[in-house]
Amino acid sequence: MFRIFSLLIGYAFGCFQTAFIVGRLAGQIDIREHGSGNAGMTNVARVMGIKFGLIVFAADVIKAAAAFAVCSIAFGGSVSLLGRVGAAGALPGMYAGLGVIIGHNYPFYLGFKGGKGIASTCGMILALDFRAAAVCFTAALTLIGITRFVSVGSLALTALLPITLVVLGFPPETIALGCAVFLLAAIRHKSNIRRLITGSEDKFSIRKKGTE
Repeated sequence: MFRIFSLLIGYAFGCFQTAFIVGRLAGQIDIREHGSGNAGMTNVARVMGIKFGLIVFAADVIKAAAAFAVCSIAFGGSVSLLGRVGAAGALPGMYAGLGVIIGHNYPFYLGFKGGKGIASTCGMILALDFRAAAVCFTAALTLIGITRFVSVGSLALTALLPITLVVLGFPPETIALGCAVFLLAAIRHKSNIRRLITGSEDKFSIRKKGTE
């Protein structure tokens, strides 16, 4: 039963759609109608500037870590931000994290059109295990730095999550949740993957003002 409750609580946290809210409050725009159309940190940074992009990123990280902590405490798991939860206590938080990603990607009040869940995935990993965070974040940032494709780094981060969980000795159910996170990321990045294959993917750049 804790699995269902954790998913629902996580979904509620995820529905706090930071990019949409920042776009409305700071730019009087629907961020989904500008740039790439994605309600996430990268598009906010491109359209509104790096300051607002970082605000969105931080808030999306925090909401996932907070949901992880709430459900871990409520359902007998464990939480240690920037620490190490341990294999035995990870499940409530992992289900909550998955719920946050789903809520972020598919917020019901925005017609189920949200972001891609990468910042929220970062928050979940931070709350789970600092070793997994170190591996996944380093790989993602390195690839983004080399290629300037945020999508490449994002997919690498999520693909490495279940692999890292296997290496760290987490149980099969936790690893399966890591695979689900990667699957969600792959689904939300379908158009990016197509553009990467055809060589038409845009490299990351920041615009100073909210222009197309």
